[in-house]
This record gives sequence, structure tokens and C-alpha cells, in this order.
Amino acid sequence: MSRLDLNLFVILEAIYSEGSITRAAARLNLTQPAISHALRRLRLTFDDPLFIRQGNTMVPTALTQSVIAPIRQSVRTLSGSVQAARSFDPAATQRTFIIGCRDVLEAHLLQPLMRRIASEAPGVSISSVRVDRSDLETSLAKGELDLAVEMLARVSDRVHRTAIIHDSLVVVGRKDHPVLAAEPDLPAYLGQEHIVVSSRRRGMSLEDVELARIGHQRRIALRCQQYFAASMLVAETDLLLTMPERYARIVNRGLPTRIVPFPVAVPPVAVYLYWHENTDPDPANGWLRNLISEIAAGPEAGFD
Repeated sequence: MSRLDLNLFVILEAIYSEGSITRAAARLNLTQPAISHALRRLRLTFDDPLFIRQGNTMVPTALTQSVIAPIRQSVRTLSGSVQAARSFDPAATQRTFIIGCRDVLEAHLLQPLMRRIASEAPGVSISSVRVDRSDLETSLAKGELDLAVEMLARVSDRVHRTAIIHDSLVVVGRKDHPVLAAEPDLPAYLGQEHIVVSSRRRGMSLEDVELARIGHQRRIALRCQQYFAASMLVAETDLLLTMPERYARIVNRGLPTRIVPFPVAVPPVAVYLYWHENTDPDPANGWLRNLISEIAAGPEAGFD
């Protein structure tokens, strides 16, 4: 079976249905010699003539009669699967999509995404998982992820990406922090101790890269993994936290903190949607890509 061309079953079914090599060739848009060659291969595989010519008609043998029903059903099932894949219907699909997404972005995307899915594709489920940026391409290539929403990552040309979010950096501190009474300048900012939030054990954050670019370095008192935990901490200490603005406004709701602009002019922070070239033609993947991009561009997620 591993060496058997499954297209031969399509030809077998066509000869059976048409009762003629000529008509089977016309139906499949193949030449008569191609059909005859395929029939010879089938006869060798089954060790049976499969069809006996009687006048202008190809009459099936007993073996053909015994196998045609499951072959015909298999051909129809495969054909139906291909057609379903090409004509993806969100409302009718039953599928789980796995998205690589950090908690920062989950807070923006998941609520409006699940609201739209409940309305447009109730059979679709989402699994949001954390992925290391260094493993991003491998996870997409292996099919462990359908999509990823991440900051700029090093990937090959086989991974496609499009920017879906642009955000600014802000500084968060306790509401009565003396340095935040007015928007702090760079010396005042550098004179404080800071929290950096990162999933990595070491390495510079985006804000530290920008500070280093202009010849400055800040004092990091704490490195932790969650912006929410960091925001709770700065609400009760003199530490400062630098983070994306829109997420800062979400996690700091109800906290006694103040949000001010980052004192260095930096380009907007871009967030990208990634997918592997293998899934580029998949209409289901394309539907989800379009949905996430539409949500990110609109007011639902607060990115506009």
C-alpha cells in the first residue's frame, strides 16, 4: 500500500462507473493511454484482470465487484474533504486552533476574539499557549502552533508576518510618587530604581536597548515575569515600571498608580501576527488571521 498511487483508485472507480476506458478518460480529463496504463498497474496490484471487455463495455470481475463499494466511498470521502477544505465555512467547522500568545496580548485579544467566534464559528475552540520566541519558527513549522502573536522575532522567509498592533511605552508608578507629580525627564527617570518584566532569565528589555542606544543605563532592582504583579508592586513602593501603554491601562485599573509617557522618544512598539508558509493557503488559517487582524485594528481590543 505504501507504494500504491491512490489516484489509481479514482481511475478504477471511473472505469467501473462509466463502463468504458474512453468515457473514463473523458470524465477524468486524461488520455486513453494513461487510463490503460493505470489499469495495467491496478491489475498487477490486485493480481486480477478487474475488467473483462465485452463488446464496447468493460465488465467488472467478481473481485472488482467486491472492492468497489469501499473504494467508491473512500474516493467520495477524500473528494469531500478536499472540497470542504477549499470552501471553509466558519459556521460549520469543528476545529481547535492553537495560538502562541503572551499574557500581555491575551488581555487585549481573547475577549473580543471569543466574542466573535461565539457569533461566527461556534464550533471553533482556541488554545492560547506561551511560546519562547527562539522556538517560534520550529513550533509553527511542526504544526504545534497555527498562529503566533508576538513582538519582533528572528525567523526565516518561510514564516510570514504582518504587524497588527503599534503601541507606545509609558512609565507606571504609585499615584503619589514624587517623580511622577509631573512628567519626569530622563535624569529623574534614571535616578529611580526599576522593575523589568521579561519571560527570559537575562537580556535587555526594549526600553533598556533604547536607553543604551543614547548612552544611558538604569538601575534594575527587580526582574519578574508578569506585568500585573509588577503593577501591584509599584503601587506600594517607589519602584517604576516601563511597559506598553494600552496594556498598562488594563492592568492598572483600580490600582493607585499613575501612568506617564516614557521620557525618551522611541518608535512605536510593533506586535506581529506570524504563520508558517505551509498554512498560507489554508482557508481556515486565513480566516483566523483575518479575524485577529480585524480585531486588532478595531475598537474592540482598544488598539485604535
